[in-house]
Amino acid sequence: MASAATDLFIGKFVAILESEAASIAGVRDQVYEIKQELLFMKAFLADADGGNKAHTQVEEVWITSVRDLANDVENIIDEFMYHVYEQQIGGRFARWIHKTIQFPKHLWYKRKIANKLQNIVIAIRAIPERNQRYGGGAAVEGKSTSSEDILRWVQNQAESSLYQREDELFGIEGNKNMLLGWLRDEAKHQTVVSVVGMGGSGKTTLVARIFTDDVVKSHFECYAWITVSQSYVIEDLFRRLIKEFHQARKEEVTADLNSMSYRELLDILVKYLEAKRYLVVLDDVWDIKLWEEIRFAFPDKQLGSRVMLTTRREDIASSSFGVESHVHKIQPLDRGDAWELFSMKAFSSYPNKSCSTEILPLAQELVEKCEGLPLAIVALSGLMSSKKSLTEWSTVYNSLNWHLTNNPLLEPMKSILLFSFNDLPYRLKQCFLYCSLFPEDTVILNIRLTRLWIAEGFVERVKGVTPEEVANSYVMELIFRNMLQEIFLGSLPACKMHDLLREIALSIAKKEKLCAVHDGSETVEETGALRLSIQITNGEIGSCTGTSRLRTFLVFGSGVSSFSFPNKLPFGLKLLKVLDLEDAPLDYLPDKLTSFFNLKYLNLSGTPITELPESIGKLRNLQTLNIMLTTIVALPRGISKLINLRHLLVGRFISGNFIGVRIPLSISKMKKLQTLAYIESEGNIIRLIGSMTQLTFLGITNVKERDEEDLCASIQEMKVLSRLFLFVADGEEFLRVDALSSPPPYLERLDLSGKLEKVPHWFCSLHSLTYMNLQESRLEEDLLRHIEALPSLHVLSLDDASVRKELCFSRGFVKLWYLRLRNLALLNKITIEKGAMPNLEVLDIHSCMTLETLPQGVEHLTKLKRYRFDDVSEKFRESIEEGGVDHARMLLVDERCKKYTN
Repeated sequence: MASAATDLFIGKFVAILESEAASIAGVRDQVYEIKQELLFMKAFLADADGGNKAHTQVEEVWITSVRDLANDVENIIDEFMYHVYEQQIGGRFARWIHKTIQFPKHLWYKRKIANKLQNIVIAIRAIPERNQRYGGGAAVEGKSTSSEDILRWVQNQAESSLYQREDELFGIEGNKNMLLGWLRDEAKHQTVVSVVGMGGSGKTTLVARIFTDDVVKSHFECYAWITVSQSYVIEDLFRRLIKEFHQARKEEVTADLNSMSYRELLDILVKYLEAKRYLVVLDDVWDIKLWEEIRFAFPDKQLGSRVMLTTRREDIASSSFGVESHVHKIQPLDRGDAWELFSMKAFSSYPNKSCSTEILPLAQELVEKCEGLPLAIVALSGLMSSKKSLTEWSTVYNSLNWHLTNNPLLEPMKSILLFSFNDLPYRLKQCFLYCSLFPEDTVILNIRLTRLWIAEGFVERVKGVTPEEVANSYVMELIFRNMLQEIFLGSLPACKMHDLLREIALSIAKKEKLCAVHDGSETVEETGALRLSIQITNGEIGSCTGTSRLRTFLVFGSGVSSFSFPNKLPFGLKLLKVLDLEDAPLDYLPDKLTSFFNLKYLNLSGTPITELPESIGKLRNLQTLNIMLTTIVALPRGISKLINLRHLLVGRFISGNFIGVRIPLSISKMKKLQTLAYIESEGNIIRLIGSMTQLTFLGITNVKERDEEDLCASIQEMKVLSRLFLFVADGEEFLRVDALSSPPPYLERLDLSGKLEKVPHWFCSLHSLTYMNLQESRLEEDLLRHIEALPSLHVLSLDDASVRKELCFSRGFVKLWYLRLRNLALLNKITIEKGAMPNLEVLDIHSCMTLETLPQGVEHLTKLKRYRFDDVSEKFRESIEEGGVDHARMLLVDERCKKYTN
């Protein structure tokens, strides 16, 4: 995986070539030669890593050698650049002192680098010679027999689902009925029904149960099932379709099918289907272009024909097919069904076919690891069916990662899950493996993950697009491919890695020396891994030795009792790019840290640190600095020397109120800064930040009424601002923002905390807004009529935002999917008229104690999937309980939500 970063550090070679330091005899030629070799290394490793290709042991050693050399070269480059930086820091006098007194040392260092580069050249030349000597072939030519065998096994497993016994199926009845309804509805036009889910989620099993249903077969005149898979030839798919259709109707197939051209095959299919109501299942679709290639074979003569497809990719399932389409996303099995499926095989030979009490806790934890994934549950239950003792169960549980890599019983499951990984574009593989650095079951904020990827150099440069936008597209693509699970942490978009995918990712990452994870209690020694994640639940973090190559150091340990920076980190971390110590008990930041020239990401959020040193300005390459939820009250003047800083996050909570941090006025000169949150309004800072027109995220606390003119004038200048947070100084102050003539055109999120005299006139102009959160606004005016026409609004959160007795959603809110109403003290009636909020999925009502009945018209919310009513009045609860006036409507809401969660 290291080769994916080759593009990024080839650029560093160019910088060295252009620098005076490269003029030393011998270095320039070696650098140029290695630059050329790296280009070939990159192409070689990308080819070797692509697809489901298996390699011989000699080829594996060869690939590993090239990968290690690529890492070594990057280390040398960063070390060299660090040395150049050391010569450049300080004033003119300091540089004169260095030239006159330390020149011999500088010359010695250049020669040392030259020797290292020469050794790299020798090692590069030796790789192909050694490979030839030991009979290594082309590591990337074709697929091995074992790879073909795995692919064939996977396809056979998919099609064997057509013959699965009814008593082996769990939790599919509700989904089956819904899909049957889509297939057999009265619509005469052709319809595409997509079933999407991660590998092993039961997509094929569900569709197979429908395809073999007698009711379905009697409804359609002909039907065919073909498995598409990752690599397909369209002519082969046509031939298989023709055979399937004819065999299902016991018709003869023309003998010369194999010799027919694309056009001839297409002609046969169209003529055969144009007068029939047909059902076609395209199982395991990976390529979004498939439909464009195959759709001409499926004529639409308004006979009620249907096409079903299964896929792991949500972008394929939700693509525009040019006809009516339905999408069903497979949900994990619930705990009851998961346990029943596991028990059926795992305890089949136990007394009474039930689990013993001593094994029960471990068995339940193993099932939890499967997270409702049927493939994993079946595979693990098969493995555990031969384990009888507590010791055997403990051994598997404690070494599941090893079993996933080495146990033949789990190999098929691992192969199926690995198909999704192998299908990833090369740039995304590192990003996916990187997620395994986070502890099991961790919900990872997208914004945190993307900033880490950027700091690591994983994100490609795209002209006209910010690195943050590119990185966010990576997250969404991994979610669309069901490699990461989409989650919201409050209102913030986040993601999570399936436990078993994480175990597989860890094994790959360890092999690639991309990263390593350690229990914090153990001593970390040299592993060759470039990234290290320490994960501990209690106690102290052990020492780290021999990790001089480390690029990334992350600590996850909410229960850590102590953390001494100088003692726990090795001294030679000149190459460190990422340091994430969130929530670690770090009480001060030593000056030593500011010598980490290559550091790009520093997260000290949640630590008890009280101040930053003035020398923080030495971190010239720092891109992200997060000191939120610390006790820091002011930033040193040196902060403005961080010329490459893109994201600065500060602020803390005191007695439930969010308090900003004082910043020096010179910060307005930082022209690369995109995120400035959450700063305290003091002096002229609000007026001065008006020159920071590049800001995309601005958060200001302690805003006063008298700030209105300067505040609005500054915001007016920020044409690319996408997120704005404003907090008043205290509850008695009004938040005055009406002087803003027009809002930033790309504003996507707006959070206002403080009293509003009236609804700001510019609310109706927020055409890009997706998220609005109003707190303590206490508006008397009807807010809804000002924002109901906003075309992009997805989330609306109103917390003590209105003092009206009624909220009426009469129209609009076409994109709204989440509505939260909280602490609306006088609200006693909610009305939802038909047509309003047509896409609402989540309704959350909290602490509205005067609301006595279910919202009128709640039955109009046909897309509702989840609701939550917390801290509501006793009358409200009585109205929805059995015998209450709203009980019948509540049952309807429950039934609708149940349909989506089954």
